[in-house]
Amino acid sequence: MTRVAIMQPTYLPWSGYFGLMQAVDVFIFLDSVQFARRSWQQRNQIKTARGAQWLTVPVTSKGKRDQLISEVEVDMSSNFAATHRKTIEANYSKAVCFREIAPALLAKLDNPTRLADLNIGIIMHCCELLGIETKVLRSSTMQGEGAKADLLASLCREVGATEYISPPGSSEYLDASDAFSALGVPVRYFNYHHPEYPQLFGEFLPYMSVIDMLFNCGAHSASLIRNASKVSV
Repeated sequence: MTRVAIMQPTYLPWSGYFGLMQAVDVFIFLDSVQFARRSWQQRNQIKTARGAQWLTVPVTSKGKRDQLISEVEVDMSSNFAATHRKTIEANYSKAVCFREIAPALLAKLDNPTRLADLNIGIIMHCCELLGIETKVLRSSTMQGEGAKADLLASLCREVGATEYISPPGSSEYLDASDAFSALGVPVRYFNYHHPEYPQLFGEFLPYMSVIDMLFNCGAHSASLIRNASKVSV
């Protein structure tokens, strides 16, 4: 059995993203589709004393309206890495696992000039921390054809998928397509029951970047994510 999931590479993803990665044999970063400004591709949230705060990666977009995710360049003149590092340190320096995890993780903010490289570098480092050894590929290096469900099915065919595991938010357009049934690959849906864990700054706030969990829970994050994850039968 080869379970496959396909997702766009997002910036500092939430913990459910890693639950999906952990649930499959092959995970494909969908970086060969059009970039959407002000999406999860370039921003995410952390918890602060004032509540959720966005961290957004500035990108160069002038004259580049129809860029693919793999083509998007970070605006290095913005010095965003220093700004994000300072904001993260200001809000998580007192978290119990911050000193253990932060130096190597925050170093991933430096140097990548393309957004996809930045995001995937962070994601893969978090996978190491969480013990996730799923095989990963980038759609930009594959032969996938078509759009939406047809593209996903094409990528699945290329890696010999026997099941496609999808987040529930994609069910409407997947259920309306016969791309996977024509391929003979069943679609299963991934469900994530967000776990609560100790956080700084009072009442629990879900759906923050996974770094919130890692800084507060460290190695225990792996079991929190695993126990919160389920694939429909």
